[in-house]
Amino acid sequence: MHLAYPAVLAVLLFCTGLYGVLARRNAILVLMSVELMLNAVNLNLVAFDVWLRDTLHAGQALTLFTIAIAAAEIGIGLAIVLLVYRNRGSSDIDRLRDLAERPDGGDATGHGAQPQPDTEAEAAA
Repeated sequence: MHLAYPAVLAVLLFCTGLYGVLARRNAILVLMSVELMLNAVNLNLVAFDVWLRDTLHAGQALTLFTIAIAAAEIGIGLAIVLLVYRNRGSSDIDRLRDLAERPDGGDATGHGAQPQPDTEAEAAA
């Protein structure tokens, strides 16, 4: 077996996943792209394990660990995405700015911001 065929396929899968992570705004599509990248790594691990004729099959064993980690990652990631969608009504990554600083200098909890004057109270007085 030539090593070039699975290596080229893995590069194509990884580049497709990388493009999906960098260009997509939907959190579900980003998680799917991360899974594509992990599958490209798994393909490389198995291909090099077969090519090197490893008697311990370390590449295949490491692939099983990677699959287990990917399953845990997708479970936790989907739980977070579902909670965000339930609270926000959208899974758009660009709209998730709860922990970012606000333009007035404070964070999302209101700490660090200068108190704003109450313009309605001043107008009524």
